Amino acid sequence: DSDTLKWKKLESNERRTVHRIDKLDSYQNVKTPLLRFRSHIKGNLIGERFSHFIMDLDERKKWDDQVARNEEVYPIDNLESVNAILGDEEKYGTCTRVGVGYTQTKQGFISPREQLIIGGMQEFKDGATILWGTEMEEQHNYLLPEGQRHTRAKSHLFAATLAPADDGFDVEYLLQMDVGGGIP
Repeated sequence: DSDTLKWKKLESNERRTVHRIDKLDSYQNVKTPLLRFRSHIKGNLIGERFSHFIMDLDERKKWDDQVARNEEVYPIDNLESVNAILGDEEKYGTCTRVGVGYTQTKQGFISPREQLIIGGMQEFKDGATILWGTEMEEQHNYLLPEGQRHTRAKSHLFAATLAPADDGFDVEYLLQMDVGGGIP
C-alpha cells in the first residue's frame, strides 16, 4: 500500500538500465532497509527463464562473481497442494515452483556468507511472474548442507516481479538483506 509506506527515492534516471532505486527504512520492524530497484527489459517475458538466471549456478556466476554455491536443496514437488492452500489464484497467482535453496558466497572483502531460503515462483493469468524468497530461521539449520558453517546472511525478503509491457517487461526487484557479522 503506497499510501502507508514511506519510500525514499535514492536515484532516478530513465536512461539507465536500473532507472529507479528507492528504500524503505523500516519494513516489518526489521532494522535493515528494504531496497527497491526498477527496470524495463526489452524482449519476451519468460518467468522460468528469469528464475533460471537467479537459481542456476553457472548462469548466476555470469553476473554475480561472489557466488560460490547456489542450489535448490529441497524442492517441493506437490504444487497441487501448495496451490490449494494459497487459494485465491487472482490474488496469489499459481505457484509453479517452490522449495528450499542454499547460497554461499566466496571469500571477498568480508568472509563467506551462507543463506537458507524458502522461495518460489508465482505465475499470473496476465503473464506476470513473481519470484520470491525469505530466509529460514535458525531452528531450520539442520536443513543446511553438510560442510563448514559460515556467517548467516539473512534475506528477510526478496522478490522479483516481472510484469508485461508494450515492448518487453517491467522488473521490480525488492531486497531486504542483512549480511550478518555486524556488517549492515
